[in-house]
Amino acid sequence: MNPYLAYVPLDKATRLLNHGPTVLVSARHAGMSNVMAAAWCCALDFTPPKLTIVLDKSARTRTLVERSGRLVIQVPTAGQLKMTHALGNVSLKDDPEKLAHCGATLFELAGQDLPFVEGCAAWLVCKVISEPHNEQVYDLFIAEVVAAWADSRVFHDGHWLFEEADPAMRSLHHVAGGHFYAIGDALKVRGVMTD
Repeated sequence: MNPYLAYVPLDKATRLLNHGPTVLVSARHAGMSNVMAAAWCCALDFTPPKLTIVLDKSARTRTLVERSGRLVIQVPTAGQLKMTHALGNVSLKDDPEKLAHCGATLFELAGQDLPFVEGCAAWLVCKVISEPHNEQVYDLFIAEVVAAWADSRVFHDGHWLFEEADPAMRSLHHVAGGHFYAIGDALKVRGVMTD
């Protein structure tokens, strides 16, 4: 277990996604677990914290999410580039050993019957808010964040601090066709109050 795993208060949970990272989506139903990469995930609301995620109808992870009503959103790191790319391009339908072949190691958290991907920078446990029209027509799911954790080496006191951590801990941002960026240097506007 990651000794840097730290609980994130729900009033700060949307900050884990505000910088627009590529995410990993994991879900479990009836003993089957899967993980996929997704680029279209966005914070939606603060209280309670909500997010949106696009899950294509062909994705096996979507089926698990639909059946269980729960999912985990993870923020993978630059050090997980190859794994993240593979999880977004290999289907469980085609490779029953997808997770092992992609290099994804899962772990459990007490009280959660969900698969968490080791080595990420953040984890958000979510319950789906059913919106059948949006889900069927637009592949758009709305979910409420019910618990969140982050790696304290890169997120603490409610803020990302990538510039203070190993560059391998920076978040990934997918552009297209296997082309990613890692988050860059911090820039600060002087004279602006922050919390």
